[in-house]
Amino acid sequence: MADKMSFTRVLIANRGEIARRIQRGCRALGVETVAVFSEADRDAPFVVEADHAVCIGGAAPADSYLNVDAILDAARVTGAGAVHPGYGFLSENAGFAAAVEGAGLVFIGPDADAIAMMGSKIEAKAAAEAAGVPVLPGYRGEDQSDARLLEEAQTLGTPFLVKASAGGGGRGMRLVTDLADAPEAITSARSEAKGAFGDAAVFLERYAPRARHVEVQVLGDSHGTVLHLGDRDCSLQRNHQKLIEEAPAADLPDALRDDMRAAAVRLAQSIGYRSAGTVEYLYDPARGEYYFLEMNTRLQVEHPVTEAITGIDLVEWQLRIARGEALSLAQSDVRFNGHAIEIRIAAENPAENFRPETGQITLWAPPAGVRLDSGVGAGSVVGHHYDSMLAKLIVHAPDRAGAIRQAVAAIDAFAVGGVGLNLSYQRALLTHADFEAFRHHTSGLPEMFPGGWTQPIPDARDTGLAAMALHLHLAPTGGSPWESLGSWRLTAAAGRPGAASYWTTSEDDPIRISGTPAELAALLPDGQSTTVESVTLTGDRLSGRIDGVPFSRIAHVERARDHWRVHLQTSAGICAVELRTLEDRHLVRAGAGGSGADLLTAPMPGAVAEVRVAPGDRVAVGDTLVVLEAMKLLQSLPAPVAGIVTEIYCAPGDTVAGHAPLVKLDPEEKT
Repeated sequence: MADKMSFTRVLIANRGEIARRIQRGCRALGVETVAVFSEADRDAPFVVEADHAVCIGGAAPADSYLNVDAILDAARVTGAGAVHPGYGFLSENAGFAAAVEGAGLVFIGPDADAIAMMGSKIEAKAAAEAAGVPVLPGYRGEDQSDARLLEEAQTLGTPFLVKASAGGGGRGMRLVTDLADAPEAITSARSEAKGAFGDAAVFLERYAPRARHVEVQVLGDSHGTVLHLGDRDCSLQRNHQKLIEEAPAADLPDALRDDMRAAAVRLAQSIGYRSAGTVEYLYDPARGEYYFLEMNTRLQVEHPVTEAITGIDLVEWQLRIARGEALSLAQSDVRFNGHAIEIRIAAENPAENFRPETGQITLWAPPAGVRLDSGVGAGSVVGHHYDSMLAKLIVHAPDRAGAIRQAVAAIDAFAVGGVGLNLSYQRALLTHADFEAFRHHTSGLPEMFPGGWTQPIPDARDTGLAAMALHLHLAPTGGSPWESLGSWRLTAAAGRPGAASYWTTSEDDPIRISGTPAELAALLPDGQSTTVESVTLTGDRLSGRIDGVPFSRIAHVERARDHWRVHLQTSAGICAVELRTLEDRHLVRAGAGGSGADLLTAPMPGAVAEVRVAPGDRVAVGDTLVVLEAMKLLQSLPAPVAGIVTEIYCAPGDTVAGHAPLVKLDPEEKT
């Protein structure tokens, strides 16, 4: 092991939040870090924070984070002595582990043989059986013929799963509830497995319809010692992807919990496992039984909840074990304290079938006092090349109920702008009665939300407060809102308080804002009103008094394509309220051809930033003719019809009034 004591620089073959997490672990031991990054991640926090950084290719994972040769070249160039794979990408690739060792480097993880054995679900279950670990009834034979698989399916009976031997994350998996569907399920599972993993082998396994996902963290050194660090529950899943994890697993019989933990240690010892690993089980509460699923030969996404309840740094011990150190703990030294919950924060819209969200993060203000493992910050660009998970929020409390309360409070205080996240959905899961009462299971989301989950809708008061936040946001710095152009109407000089109108993107009737910041009122189309005294918008917080009671809420205002969006803190979590000003409504109408058949006019007062055409130019409907700077924004004004430019009435730098003529067209005749 002398050679494994020498490395002082670690290359991290990963990105995002896990790369930053490993960097923290390395810094704690005085080990330098090397970040490898794709062109898309050039300015990412994990790159900036590394001691050394090397670009290894284009944005596509195959060109960078899956490019073994480029990663090993980066290690050689930077003098790294070891490679940490993180999770995902190459972390459970036995060939990569062997290549790292073959290059004379230390692979921070188990040896390639253990990775290969546990990477095959068929071999892994055989090893589990040999170690006396319960497995689900099924067929895991070498005969992969249709006839044999269909014969075994008949014997097993429904419901059962067809699963890819080399699979993970739900890929290459099909549920069969009717034997008539078995041939198609086998064919499609094989095809997906071949495409995703390069291995078409499948196996059959009994399906437990209301099971929970429970896993045990193990830690083994190179001297034969294996410890368990307790268990976790990861039963809240969508398409076999975990959403929320907690430690310890709640509502388990003590004897069964002890047996699960002992079985995990037994399996790890039987294969000579070293480093951090996770033995995953399916727990069937109806039968009071558990079954081996798989062993993950890497650091898990959910490792922070184990760290929270044990106080043991898993990344630090991965590094120590890779250097040949023996575990300094005995099993009796591992103590469990309280309850921890982790929430995966992803750039996606759960209300629209979890549609991925991309763009630039304009605000990133996480709550204080809780752990956040994050791969992004304000200004980060979220692209489409990688997994949508951006961060993990981890809370720790004396008991489960307290951890749930902390998690909800943390979500409610998380201010984000620019890119939509799944925080409201995660809040709905945490506060659901099924989760609180342990009725949740791995396929239970349709039961929790029978009609599908919908985004919380702000009530009348919240909508009024959002309009007030926009109202104050658009006020000129150091001046009165009533002294500016745009939606603001200068009526105070006439002895009347100012008034302005805003529209939600789904309503034709306006929200009326009247008064002054000393006492501002919002009147909604349905007649409901809210009055706020001493109202201010400072940074991203709206404060004031309602009925004499002070309040302070997150209220982040940002510009969307053709409207404003206010991220407002409400009793249902952060809600996004989309609003338009009078000028926005004019712009929308102009975009729909509202300027007339032959004349483009200014939808609002502003300054001409660009004129993109000249007399005689031929234009198509929608071509940008003029760019107008108004309300601190550049607005592209499109051609209302196709035709020839005949007259231009403005030049860059001109200030124009609302409805002023800008460009005249000679429309093309329709045939």
